[in-house]
Amino acid sequence: MIRLNDITSIILSYNPNANINLIEKAYVFSAKVHKGQVRLSGEPYLSHPLEVSGILASMKTDEITVVSGLLHDTVEDTLTELSEIEYLFGKEVARIVDGVTKISKIKFVSKEEQQAENIRKMILAMATDIRVLLVKLADRLHNMQTLGYQPSEKQEKIARETLDIYAPLAGRMGIFWMKSRLEDLSLYYLEPKIYSDIRLGIAQRHEGQERFIKEIRDILSEKLKEVGINATIKGRHKHFYSIYQKMMDQNLNINQVYDIIAFRIIVSTVKECYETLGLIHSLWKPVSGRFKDYISLPKANMYQSLHTSLITSLGERMEIQIRTWDMDKIAEEGIAAHWMYKEGKFPEKGSTSQYAWIGKLLEWQKSLVDPREFLETVKLDLFSSEVYVFTPKGEVKEFPKDATPVDFAYSIHSEIGDRCVGAKVNERIVPLNYRLKNGDVVQIITSKNSNPSRDWLSFVKTSTARTRIRQWIKKEEREESIAIGKNILEKDLRKYHINVLKQPNNEQLLDVANKFSLKTVDDLMASIGYGKISSKQILNRLLDREEVEGEKQEGLVQKIVHKIQRKREHKGITIKGMSDMLIRFGKCCSPLPGEEIVGYITRGRGITIHQKDCSYIKGADPDRLIDAEWETSEGITYVARLRITNISKKGMLADVSAIFSQNEANIIDADVHTTIDKKAISSFTIEVADYNQLKNIISRIKSIKEVLKVERM
Repeated sequence: MIRLNDITSIILSYNPNANINLIEKAYVFSAKVHKGQVRLSGEPYLSHPLEVSGILASMKTDEITVVSGLLHDTVEDTLTELSEIEYLFGKEVARIVDGVTKISKIKFVSKEEQQAENIRKMILAMATDIRVLLVKLADRLHNMQTLGYQPSEKQEKIARETLDIYAPLAGRMGIFWMKSRLEDLSLYYLEPKIYSDIRLGIAQRHEGQERFIKEIRDILSEKLKEVGINATIKGRHKHFYSIYQKMMDQNLNINQVYDIIAFRIIVSTVKECYETLGLIHSLWKPVSGRFKDYISLPKANMYQSLHTSLITSLGERMEIQIRTWDMDKIAEEGIAAHWMYKEGKFPEKGSTSQYAWIGKLLEWQKSLVDPREFLETVKLDLFSSEVYVFTPKGEVKEFPKDATPVDFAYSIHSEIGDRCVGAKVNERIVPLNYRLKNGDVVQIITSKNSNPSRDWLSFVKTSTARTRIRQWIKKEEREESIAIGKNILEKDLRKYHINVLKQPNNEQLLDVANKFSLKTVDDLMASIGYGKISSKQILNRLLDREEVEGEKQEGLVQKIVHKIQRKREHKGITIKGMSDMLIRFGKCCSPLPGEEIVGYITRGRGITIHQKDCSYIKGADPDRLIDAEWETSEGITYVARLRITNISKKGMLADVSAIFSQNEANIIDADVHTTIDKKAISSFTIEVADYNQLKNIISRIKSIKEVLKVERM
């Protein structure tokens, strides 16, 4: 465990005038309030804030940040009040501690919602003081280093969140050593077998690789001295997660990955960077398409370097990075290498694009209410950009890998995106799903009569484009829902000779809307159109309940609705927060009891039940999804469809039918045909009680020797 003296020694080494008394005071306070608390490892809880502040000191942060590291858990995990922190240590420390403290006093519907709101809080806090994020990253790094003491389920959850949120945040901050450690630790818990394979593969090649690193270093050192360049050369293995990504991208195992060695050449000037690049390209053959110039086009986090991949005369692959000492410092320390980290302040607006991504995150947290959509947007926006393209006027724009002209259009202006009908790349017409490449010159073609398409959501890569498209679709669907709602309500009101919809102010309907916690009559009409509120609920508030329920003469529509509602009682479905709703099952997935389900509000047609992993639901509007679950019921059957492929053989149909019979599944429909290559394909529609019964049937059929495949249709 790191000691306080170790931390103060590190701080004094880079900041001799640091307020050590404040750090010692924070240590004493933290030790006092955490007294008696123990971590899962068995160590005193104080070991955690000490390690966090040690990490912050190694990042050369100011004493306020280190003090905040010592106190970061006091409000969340002890009886300490934030006002006490402010009184003893000042407003800056209190603001940072509050920023990293999770929201614990509010009850959330789901863990996902809680995670989203905690991320929201952190984004708001770090927009005011970037040191909030530095403390949070240091806290997450130490928690990942000690994650082995947590239950396996929690290990996976924390590792996934780290890989999706915190490692990209470290990358955005330019703190690449931390990004690499967080990624490697996450991989260790998420893919333990692959992690072990990579470690073993590197260990087996260790001796040969060390020899290779020495040989390359010697050659480079000698050749650079000959041309008068004084350089420092470092050779290392790539970190495990980058090797894992290569294995996944190219479908390789560890023994098929050859370029796991990377070299870094550090020189004095930018001129020497390009001279060195020319020299190494004369020594070894460069790999086509693998050169990146981040010096002339720096990344948003100020990262600068030349990257190139080469093949030696023996066929070995390697990656070389070339940079100056100043560039190396920024690459290693990120924001902490820049003067602007002091006091957590940001530069003047427009002076740098380094923090533009924080502005985007702030915009998303304000406009996106749904937790799932918010988290998805944050994850999309955090992943590092890799493509640089140009406007016709020569302005450089940065995008994520595989971004499209639609992403480009929305980056210029939301109206340009909405009116986009085509694009030219390098003076040639390209489809809207074209993947932009480095150096492309992009021109957008627009039309006043054009509107966004839902299909665009399947290929856009930026959170800006995705959010704008969804907003437009929601607006269009809302207008359509208002029209449907008015139509439905008007038909029902006619039976009672009420023309409240034609009244100029609609005060009665506004009063009804307010009772449903809605602000306007249009909100009420949209809710009817979506199926969230039934017209009967409106009538109950406009008229006496007895008058509504006593209506004897039913029209054709009412008879059908009542018939469907009576059937609904036997569907065995509970819809959260709703009653008396029309229920039907999605034909795309035909869910069965035992499977996780979700309801989809269909405008004017009640609720359609889908499997949670149904492809239709994945692209659906989150606002129209609602929790649903199966009720315990007996004697109810559900339809399932199976396709069986087998080697053609006499008696197969009888064998399969026997399995259906033994498992009490009734066959509704069957179709059998034989292919040219002597295979039989059989399609069955059967009635089952639940998913477990279907799984048992599928398992039994698969056990037949001649069966090649059983699919649920």
